[in-house]
Amino acid sequence: MILILSFWFSFKGLQIFPGNFKNIAEENIMETKTLKILLVEDQKLMRIGLKSLLSEHKSIDTIYEATTAKEAIEKYRLQKPDVILMDIGLPDISGIEASKRLIEQDRNCKIIILTSHLTEDEVFSSLHAGARAYVMKEINTDTLAMIIKTVNDGAMWLDPQIVPIIRDKNNGIIPARKMSRATFRAEHSNLTQREYEVLKLVVDGKSNQQIADELTISEHTAKAHVCNIIQKLVVDDRTQAAVKALKEGLV
Repeated sequence: MILILSFWFSFKGLQIFPGNFKNIAEENIMETKTLKILLVEDQKLMRIGLKSLLSEHKSIDTIYEATTAKEAIEKYRLQKPDVILMDIGLPDISGIEASKRLIEQDRNCKIIILTSHLTEDEVFSSLHAGARAYVMKEINTDTLAMIIKTVNDGAMWLDPQIVPIIRDKNNGIIPARKMSRATFRAEHSNLTQREYEVLKLVVDGKSNQQIADELTISEHTAKAHVCNIIQKLVVDDRTQAAVKALKEGLV
């Protein structure tokens, strides 16, 4: 497996995460917080292998398993994992449809699409369904553990292999600029200056804690700002807020 550099939503579009990626991943993995993961994969060897490798990381405490979408939805209801790793090719319904149903039931559900599929339709359908990340199965497991943690913290991650699809095809996930920044601000004048600052950091893929650190405020205050932004922009979650900001030309 190879180490894949990450692309993050930023003010200037999708940008390579700076620095020594291996060291950053190891540093994140050493965090003491433990995470509960639901691994949704119908191929037994893949499921066993992933579970074994991810179990070695200190940031991951429990790994539940599901082999179908129906089982995944039920286990999420019962176990409430922090993050779901979702395959697309499931035997009953697709992982994309399962993701959509899970997010409809719980808007805070955090799903990482982990797949070998790289079609334009599947990429955009997954992101429109509300997935927080789209990751190819060839990824290094240390990097995958880092992605799980950062998605749990509120960030969004796109595998670099899908960046050309998003940029070239651009099917409404990050549409071309439609208005100037001044026009966007005029049409969303109910946002305060601080909320604009927070929105920029949300677009940049920052978690609430990272926003708090950058703006020197408490995490509780950062979370309150994000909630206000979501309400004022009339969207369902921070991912949609970031997409709307990109769509309407804030960046």
